[in-house]
Amino acid sequence: MIYLDYAATTPVPRAVADAMYEVLTCRFGNPSSQYPMGLEMKKRVEGWRRTVADALGCEAKYLHFTSCGTEGDNWAVAAACWQNRRLGKHIVTTAVEHSAVLEACRWMERQGCEVTYLMPDRSGRIAAEQVLEAVRPDTALVSVMMVNNELGTVYPIEAIARGLAAKNPKTLFHTDAVQGFLEVPFAAGKLGADFVAVSAHKIGGPKGCGALYIGPRVRNPRPLLAGGGQEDGLRAGTEATAQIAGFAKAVELRRQGLEEKLAHLRDLRAYAAETLSAIPDLTVVGDGQAPHILAASLAGWPSQNIVNDLGSQGICISAGSACHQGRPSHVVAALGLPRRAAGGVIRLSFGPETTRADVDACAEALRRHHDQRMPML
Repeated sequence: MIYLDYAATTPVPRAVADAMYEVLTCRFGNPSSQYPMGLEMKKRVEGWRRTVADALGCEAKYLHFTSCGTEGDNWAVAAACWQNRRLGKHIVTTAVEHSAVLEACRWMERQGCEVTYLMPDRSGRIAAEQVLEAVRPDTALVSVMMVNNELGTVYPIEAIARGLAAKNPKTLFHTDAVQGFLEVPFAAGKLGADFVAVSAHKIGGPKGCGALYIGPRVRNPRPLLAGGGQEDGLRAGTEATAQIAGFAKAVELRRQGLEEKLAHLRDLRAYAAETLSAIPDLTVVGDGQAPHILAASLAGWPSQNIVNDLGSQGICISAGSACHQGRPSHVVAALGLPRRAAGGVIRLSFGPETTRADVDACAEALRRHHDQRMPML
């Protein structure tokens, strides 16, 4: 199998699985229990929190474990609107956010909020000035993702944060950094965002675990779940200790030789863009700067047919976010591409284990798909 869909999920290294297995079988104590095994697990959870927080670039007290990136995004949107409920009910976000943010904003619309959805240019870019122009005195929240999960576009989070602090310092700022964590350099404590959501399974960790940075400007954040007081009383429920252990181990492994890994990804993306561009009717889509994501279009050939054909050959790519489950992508639609080009968009995404040989095999399969099948769009 050739796996080129790391933006959807990543393989779990044996060391991560072993760390989880140890917790599941030998160190299974409840961190809230007061006997030695429980107290030991409490210390371990706090140690794992420091590991993830250090990689995220923040103090451990500001990092809260969640079940996934979607949960972190939803929590951030709701908490920001709650804190600023007296400031106003206006939200600024983009039309190319992950569904976790868009659906959370739509839910807030049903609660009486007004949402401004910013459109990107043809390359997928959204400028900081464009975001700031949309901010009003009653804007409670601005939410802009760090890296677009379908295009690889990197958005100017620090510039938005600086401009927002000058224009309306009470407005809270959230960024979905699920595709940015340990892929593009940033430190949550210096970024300027009040909420930063990340996920374990994008970096070799287990599914079912993520984290949300909640910065010091968020006063008495509204709890996500009421109950036993875990996560400083903000997210009750027994800690998912095995998943958290796996998350921390994945962070440790990813950070080993990180610069070399990112350089490898940048080289691989450039090689893939050059190689795929030699295929007739195939063009690179967007202006992605993230090292691990490449969007392309085989104009005239339906993307789902391409995915199915390559999948039958053991080559895993996608037609966009896995969350769309075959439906047309709102991200591609927002670019305003011609119909034939929009219908043929595919996404390749890479990990540290990906090789040029993997890219070559994918390119050859795409060339055969082009040569052996008639365009349908």
